[in-house]
Amino acid sequence: MTSRSMISALTVALMLGVSAPGFAQVPANLTAAVADPARPAADTARDAARHPAQVLALANVKPGGKVVDFIIGGGYFTRILSAAVGPTGTVYAYQPAEFIKFQAKYGPDLEAVVAAYKNVTPLTDSLVGLDLPDGLDAVITVQNYHDLHLKPFPADLAAKINAEVFKSLKPGGVFLVVDHYAAEGSDLSAVDPLHRIDIAVVKSEVEAAGFKLAAESRVLRNPDDPRTAIVFDPSIRGKTDQFILKFVKP
Repeated sequence: MTSRSMISALTVALMLGVSAPGFAQVPANLTAAVADPARPAADTARDAARHPAQVLALANVKPGGKVVDFIIGGGYFTRILSAAVGPTGTVYAYQPAEFIKFQAKYGPDLEAVVAAYKNVTPLTDSLVGLDLPDGLDAVITVQNYHDLHLKPFPADLAAKINAEVFKSLKPGGVFLVVDHYAAEGSDLSAVDPLHRIDIAVVKSEVEAAGFKLAAESRVLRNPDDPRTAIVFDPSIRGKTDQFILKFVKP
C-alpha cells in the first residue's frame, strides 16, 4: 500500500470509527438503501442515532448477497438489507419463536416486512436447535446477542448459535455483532437486569466458534452512558454505549 492510499484508508477509518484492520467505506448500494423512500418515517427518524450505513458497511453487504438479519425486532435493518442486496439477493428475516411468544407484535412485524419486500424470507424457528440456510455471505445481529444468555434459555445456547452461524457462512463470510456495553469485567451479570453484555464475553465466545475478529467500530460509542441503567430506561434508551464487532469465517 502506498503512503497516499494508506492515508486515505486511515481517513476513512477515522470517519467510520473503525479500528485497524478492517477499513470500510460505505458502498453505493448501502447509501441508496438508507435513502430508499419506501422506508417508514419511524425508521428514518432513527437513522441519526443508529448510523445504519456505517454499521452495515462492515458486513460487506453486496447486491445479490445472501444475508440473515438475526432477530429482526421491528425490521429496521431488514428493510435496509433488502434494498442493499437488491432483487437478486435474499434476506432471511429471523424472528425466533420464543420472541413471538413473548411479545405478540413481533409476529405481525415480521409479516409486514415480508409482505413489503419480495426478497425477504421469514424464519421463525426456535433458537434451540436453530438450522440456518447455508452459503450465507453475512449474519447480522443488532442489540440481541446478550439475549442468548437470558435465564430462560439453556446455558450453552450462545455457543450453539455461534457454531450454527459459523457453519452456515461461506468462507470469508461476516458475523456482525452490535450490542449494548456492560461494564468491563462484568461477565454475564448485567444480561438479565440491564440487557447489556461485557464485550470480552462476546469476543471470547464468538472466537471460540472459529471466527477471527477482523474489526471494531466506535461509531455507536457514547461515553456519557454510565452502563448502569437498563437499556429501556428513558434516560438512556436509544443512546446507549454500543460496540460493533466484525468477525470473519476463515
